Amino acid sequence: MNQKTLSIFCLMALGVSAFAGCATTPAQPTATSQAAAKPTTAPTAAPSATSAAKPTATSTAASGAANGAISLDFPVNTYTEKTVTVTTTTGSSVVVYRAYEHIPYVSKPVDLNYQSMDVKVPVSINGKAIDATNAPILFINNVGGYMSSSNASSGGMPAGGGMPGGVMSGTMPAGGAPPAGMMGAGGNSGASPSDLGLAAGYVVAVPGARGRDNKAADGTYYGKAPAAIVDLKAAVRYLRYNDKVMPGNAEMIISRGTSAGGALSALLGASGNSPLYDAYLKEIGAADAPDNIYASADFCPITDLEHADMIYEWELGSLSPSGQTVDAALSKELAAAYPAYLASLNLQGVNNFGPLTADNYKDYLLKTYLMPSLTAYLNGLADDKRAAYLQANAWIKWENKTASFSFADFLAHLANRKKNVPAFDALDLSAGENSLFGTKTTNARHFTAAVAQKTSTALDADIANLLNLMNPMYFIAQNNAGMAKYWWIRQGTSDTDTGLPVLANLATSLQNKGKDVNAALYWDAGHGADQDPEAMIAWIGKITGYSAK
Repeated sequence: MNQKTLSIFCLMALGVSAFAGCATTPAQPTATSQAAAKPTTAPTAAPSATSAAKPTATSTAASGAANGAISLDFPVNTYTEKTVTVTTTTGSSVVVYRAYEHIPYVSKPVDLNYQSMDVKVPVSINGKAIDATNAPILFINNVGGYMSSSNASSGGMPAGGGMPGGVMSGTMPAGGAPPAGMMGAGGNSGASPSDLGLAAGYVVAVPGARGRDNKAADGTYYGKAPAAIVDLKAAVRYLRYNDKVMPGNAEMIISRGTSAGGALSALLGASGNSPLYDAYLKEIGAADAPDNIYASADFCPITDLEHADMIYEWELGSLSPSGQTVDAALSKELAAAYPAYLASLNLQGVNNFGPLTADNYKDYLLKTYLMPSLTAYLNGLADDKRAAYLQANAWIKWENKTASFSFADFLAHLANRKKNVPAFDALDLSAGENSLFGTKTTNARHFTAAVAQKTSTALDADIANLLNLMNPMYFIAQNNAGMAKYWWIRQGTSDTDTGLPVLANLATSLQNKGKDVNAALYWDAGHGADQDPEAMIAWIGKITGYSAK
């Protein structure tokens, strides 16, 4: 029995507060990215499940513990045993798991409704006992729109990750469901990432987080930037701090998020252990432990916000939102700033493409992401459906089972863009990102020099630092030592909530730093699409070497 298994066994058998021969305070883990070896011991017997109620959650700001700081020890014996049937493309699994609910992950919370999390630990799969001691931890954030994600109720985002309804599945073209094997192994049975993780034997952690909409009774805001990333880092630190006594291997935390949650997942992956967050983490009583993660899965990340307006107009400036007009002059002005930014990144295209410039960048998007996406889609269709799609889209050249087309034809296929100009730093401060960069007393602020100039305002002095704290590109450029090694990045080709260069720049910059990046587009899919969730679960098994079988 290894030391971690012994610690967990002792705590479960004897209780958290009274036992002999077991460490009462979990030792701080080292900040490494080396996966622990799979255990060779047999699973220990499961104690009887308790039905303890969730701790009472407050719903006001400054709701920390009334009688001092909250304990950061994992409540080993406070759980409810639950069962879920998980249907995949290869069959169904009945998973029995322990649900540890509403666990505070900081000792001095601003609001426990958000600064707490649920942890799910598989006990058995189809009747076979599972020892999750060294299982990967799938860390799912449910943040959308940079708004708060409550851990006290289901809130606006479903438990287990992803976006509601059709937003999650995206818009599929004629031809039906995504092709089998698209983007690699795995398919889409409709099961949530959380359930798929449990069915694979992974521990699943779902943290809440503060967001730009959090407002106290006195009218002040308490979730503006960088609160969301600070909270998620604190949740990672909690898992690492308790690694010796709780199931799951905290050296193998894999973050997942969609949209703004995808941006935060990327930021977790890029900014691991950065001292720039230390003061914020200390203020809320985060555990004294590292916050680097093993891998980052990012779906349509709304990130690189200070450059997002220029990227959006450079790609989509020729299009208009359905039924609206745009300021063409302002669009061209913003687009004209992108080449200088691209040059500053000094990116080398993958697959021996060479240095990326504004002149060859559209060709890079086509060859690296767009054409492979359509090729995979068409090859996955039945012959009659492929023929119908090609007939309806005569601009596609189809030879030797490979698709090709021009960037202009791709834009014409999109037809419309979702957002007006500017897309992110709105002139009237109406964009969600304006609200993200608000203050305790101000709901929304401008955060780009170009728009500040247009509106005859001056950027506040703290904006530059906040932009760095919210942008993974900043930490990638520094080659941050705590950066994750493994990355899974996805976006739909019809997603115009942000520009495709945001994904391409993120993926390419990581690849230029020697990271292992699996990046791809879903053809004709909209914002929030995840068409190969089982492939992501299989990818976790591959990069960690873990199998529950």
